[in-house]
Amino acid sequence: METAFVDQSGSGASVGVAFGGGAVLGAAHIGVLRAMHELGVVAGCVSGTSIGSFIAALHAFGKSWQEIETLALDLDWKDLSGITISEYGLLSNRKFGVMVERLLGSCRIEEAPIPLAIVATDICSGLKVVLRKGDVATAVMASSSIPGIFRPVEYDGMLLVDGVLTENVPISPLREMGAGRIVCVDLMGRHTFSRPEHLATLLMNAFYSALRSISEIQMRDADLVITPDLTGYSLIDMSAVPAILAAGYAEALVRIKSWIEQDRAEEVFR
Repeated sequence: METAFVDQSGSGASVGVAFGGGAVLGAAHIGVLRAMHELGVVAGCVSGTSIGSFIAALHAFGKSWQEIETLALDLDWKDLSGITISEYGLLSNRKFGVMVERLLGSCRIEEAPIPLAIVATDICSGLKVVLRKGDVATAVMASSSIPGIFRPVEYDGMLLVDGVLTENVPISPLREMGAGRIVCVDLMGRHTFSRPEHLATLLMNAFYSALRSISEIQMRDADLVITPDLTGYSLIDMSAVPAILAAGYAEALVRIKSWIEQDRAEEVFR
């Protein structure tokens, strides 16, 4: 059964879900999708940044949490990146784009059955770029291009990199898409970093650490913030995916249940 949420006016309110960035920690998003499915919470629209854009795109085009889980358990870091010769980055995430095309076909953002927004950053202007149209695979690649590690993506005259620079947990597009209630998943809020093993993890630790404060400010307008405890998990250790997924599920199940109960209690007194 689907859970209907009701806004203050008494009319049905669509739920928008924002999936934040966090590299391998993004496996927690799959656990959130599982909890949503079990509790009957249906997203009316979704947005994503970085790895969150990948999960949001798969969900928007009808992939179940079980299908996404199977994919995540089979992935390896080398499946997502390859060496490139570029002045802009150590690696290319073109493999990531190819994988999106293999999973979804050649599709466009505006064709998604569930309205979809993908957030990237124009590294030339420093501005946030919200992609609501265009090739899905290219948008996911752009949103996931961590500066200094992955080569930027040239798109419509812009040089796009990871959206975490401007909105790591992208709730702002959801209001513009008509969401009455906003759920967001913050992968970094309770995460503590382990000692970096090499340059890539050093850069990623520094990158995500610098963005915490602004993310907290941006999430103040969300109706529900789900923050799994991902303490100590590496941003690139794929072997931890099952544990990260379980942590996302456990946290989301408790938080969403409480949210539903509170919503129903408030409805009685309206």
